[in-house]
Amino acid sequence: MDKITGRAKKAAGDIMGDPDTRREGQREERKGETKQQAADAQRRAEEKQREADELERRG
Repeated sequence: MDKITGRAKKAAGDIMGDPDTRREGQREERKGETKQQAADAQRRAEEKQREADELERRG
């Protein structure tokens, strides 16, 4: 959600010629991207854990 909000603020800053709003949008967009990367990494880690658990069960 931060990424979408950030893009909207960035666009609004461009339209209004407001560099502060644009920068705020850029920050929010980066925050959203970082959150998404963290969620993706967490998902991959959980998948790897499930794989390891399955291999351990197989013996």
